[in-house]
Amino acid sequence: MNLHLLDATYELFRAYFGFPRRQAPNGTEVGAVYGIIETTLRLLREDGVTHLAAATDAVIESFRNDLFEGYKTGEGVPPELLVQFPLAEEALETLGVTVWAMRDFEADDALATAALRWADEVDRVVILSPDKDLMQCVIGDRVVTYNRRARQQFDEDGVIEKFGVLPTSIPDYLALVGDSADGVPGIAAWGAKSTSTVLARYVRIERIPSTPIAWDVKVRGAARLSTNLEAARPEALLYRTLTTLRRDVPLQESLGDLEWEGVDRPRFIALCDRLGFGRIRRRPHRWSVPGTDA
Repeated sequence: MNLHLLDATYELFRAYFGFPRRQAPNGTEVGAVYGIIETTLRLLREDGVTHLAAATDAVIESFRNDLFEGYKTGEGVPPELLVQFPLAEEALETLGVTVWAMRDFEADDALATAALRWADEVDRVVILSPDKDLMQCVIGDRVVTYNRRARQQFDEDGVIEKFGVLPTSIPDYLALVGDSADGVPGIAAWGAKSTSTVLARYVRIERIPSTPIAWDVKVRGAARLSTNLEAARPEALLYRTLTTLRRDVPLQESLGDLEWEGVDRPRFIALCDRLGFGRIRRRPHRWSVPGTDA
């Protein structure tokens, strides 16, 4: 049995930019909601998808914004996309999917918490997201990430091949290199190659010797890298706090609660009628009440 964890924030963004615009009868833009319904129904038809939960960023800001002023906000996100988040959460729930709508935490924190909590109770946890942040959750081939768009899976060997570091070093890697998508600036001159070389040897930022003379790896520009890191070690450690996913989100469900039992027909049909979705009303292949049909 596999547990699939869906990065619904990513899926909603992907649907917004990948599906045609569509208006509900009241004029609200709902194209991304339609898109996430379609892609989730497609997912639920795949073999082995028996237990599924999704996480969203109900608000873009989180506790990380209190730690660092430059951390990502909702600025720049199209307003007509932001207003679709609650509708998308409602839509996923009508599909029978457990939804974790994050406010103080981020969606990635919920997915990381779920992956850790149930990794030993299932054959494999599959985190459905291309987000490099989530690669820190990878454990061997028992917890993996999967990019649905590229059809690419990353187990531990895959993470090492792509980034040159262990999954546990991904937060340190992102702290040094930076992550523009999340507003993490990184440390000057620390690029992907130098960072992976150093972290492959030392694993964590605090283990990197304070002088390049003590480094026992060969890195181009080591003196400059060391100088920049020593001038900003507190910042580097703060950035790592920002890039480290929390594993203590208070999720109330048991693993059994995540078993998919079909689409809630009355709620789904009502949602489709309200949002002006026609043909998709007949798309579910299984309803939550046995014997009902579309």
